Amino acid sequence: MSINHLIFRNLRKNLKHYYLYVFALIFSVALYFAFVTLQYDPSMDEVEGSLKGAAGIKAASVLLIAIVSIFLLYANNLFIKKRSKEIGLFRLIGMTKGKIFRILSTENFMLYFGSLVIGIFIGFSISKLVIMLLFKITGVEAIASLRFSNEALIQTLVVFGAVYVLIMIMNYTFIQRQTILALFRVVSSAEGRVKKISFLEMLFGFIGIALILIGYYVSSKLFDGSFTDINSMFLAMIFILGSVIIGTYLLYKNSVSFVSNIIRKSKGGYLNINQVMSLSSIMFRMKSNALLLTIITTVSALAIGLLSLSYISYYSAEKSAIQNVPNHFALYSEEDAQQLKQAFDAHGIAYEDEVRIEVLQAEVDAEMILASSLATMNYDSSVLQVPVISDKNFTDLDVAENEFTLTGYNDIMKQFMSLKDSGEVELKSKSGSLPLQYTGLSDDFIVSYYFTGGGLPLAIVDETTYEWLKQDLNPELQYESSLYIGLDLEDESQMEQAKDLFLTFDFSEEHGNHSQLHMANTQKETMGLVMFIVGFLGLTFLITSGCILYFKQMGESEDEQPNYTILRKLGFTQGDLLKGIQAKQLFSFGIPLMVGLVHSYFAVKSGWFFFGTELWTPMILVMVLYTGLYSIFGILSVIYSKKVIKNAL
Repeated sequence: MSINHLIFRNLRKNLKHYYLYVFALIFSVALYFAFVTLQYDPSMDEVEGSLKGAAGIKAASVLLIAIVSIFLLYANNLFIKKRSKEIGLFRLIGMTKGKIFRILSTENFMLYFGSLVIGIFIGFSISKLVIMLLFKITGVEAIASLRFSNEALIQTLVVFGAVYVLIMIMNYTFIQRQTILALFRVVSSAEGRVKKISFLEMLFGFIGIALILIGYYVSSKLFDGSFTDINSMFLAMIFILGSVIIGTYLLYKNSVSFVSNIIRKSKGGYLNINQVMSLSSIMFRMKSNALLLTIITTVSALAIGLLSLSYISYYSAEKSAIQNVPNHFALYSEEDAQQLKQAFDAHGIAYEDEVRIEVLQAEVDAEMILASSLATMNYDSSVLQVPVISDKNFTDLDVAENEFTLTGYNDIMKQFMSLKDSGEVELKSKSGSLPLQYTGLSDDFIVSYYFTGGGLPLAIVDETTYEWLKQDLNPELQYESSLYIGLDLEDESQMEQAKDLFLTFDFSEEHGNHSQLHMANTQKETMGLVMFIVGFLGLTFLITSGCILYFKQMGESEDEQPNYTILRKLGFTQGDLLKGIQAKQLFSFGIPLMVGLVHSYFAVKSGWFFFGTELWTPMILVMVLYTGLYSIFGILSVIYSKKVIKNAL
């Protein structure tokens, strides 16, 4: 048999094991080529000009190749160990190490670069779709075209060529370092099996669960006032990260075996076939894969968390814009308002009567109504600077002369400064103060964030109190403008036209005037790009990590084939064994998935309010999508195990 014939025979024989690896490689190449194509596509000029998206896409392409490289090197390591006996047989029949390396290199070359060519073709085919998707998410109006980029081709070939060289170095080192005897022991030594759970392992198992729970608890206290300065908050974040990661490792290393052992002992030694094939295998297999599972879980939690936070911001864009700019347009001078209204009249854009509110700035001693410390906000005392307006601006609100009410408190400030329901405050003027009774907080946003500093509530007082403050103002606290003018359109279908007209005026930037729609669109553009990049990186990691777990389960199924043969001979049917396999795969894929989801939930829950106004809908949608895609690899593992069971007898 010639070397060439042997190469093709081995390639054909092993192709059934490599198909998911080939799929992941093709997918990774296609995605990378499409990403790189974005950098050189002329239609991206609009995105680069409005979002500075080129830097983000370049950074994403670097992270993408890092994820793919780690996956390819790890997968190659699994496959070459799986073929160690085959390499050992080649050595026994007299083949030199150089000839064996030549066989493996040729096989890898055909498989790798064949996948590379297919991936580049698919990447080129979907590049226009990827650009259109980016434009759709970010709201950028530009025309996408299908264009083959020679620059992207060269960059893709160089990057994946470098990865192939690393794979060849890994294979060469493996072949050179292993003796014939060691080659026949590689697979058996790769998976450690534990015969008995020691007390120390039980202790570490309990510690692992405790560390994760402590990390969750500290994360829930991160922004509720428990940490009163930046240094303590930073140390708390480091503690959470270390506690959860170490706890996750101990969870896989000891806790799963610890809990499984308790369940097994509770059965009194009487385990059914499902428990034998799932519970007993999980106890010992997961222990040897603890580090891998910890990495997969941590990065999965990071991907889910970042995607959830970016989607929260994207999803909340309209509501956040309404909180920041309560009216369709916010202006701060009579001259600017007149110019805009004249422009609207000239273009036939109808608007309602304008809202005019005078806003003063004053200090309030809120010590009696604060429920949490302000040290995290760098305040030296309980004296706050808040915007103040009169109740005469409202027809349905009457504040008593000795009362003081607040409105428009956003979610971020609520986390740092929680308020009581009632209490006494002191409103300070330049030369005196006035005690007032605080009557509560409402959710209505009356003026723009220009006056509220981006989060502080707006104070509403009686007209008499307002005039008292106005007569004795502290000039050092006042803004350049004290007039808020809000303008709303009668027909919201004209919003886009009105927004474009508003942006033609220089005052839209110079004087701090704002358009509600423009603010929402800007947030969607920025966070849409982030969501696009994080989503594709997360998808790449999901597929690569899912493939790694699939390869591990595939190897375990083949290792346990003799056990399946014995069980079949004892009379157990394929259905009996398959139920146990399904339970095992549910644990093997389900535990890392569930732990990653819970990690990401607590991470998102602790600081989601920095990104938007909606939590549950965006986060649940991301988690459901991730779970659905991840479950595909568990189903594929069950299908493969079913084939192994079928061939066991």
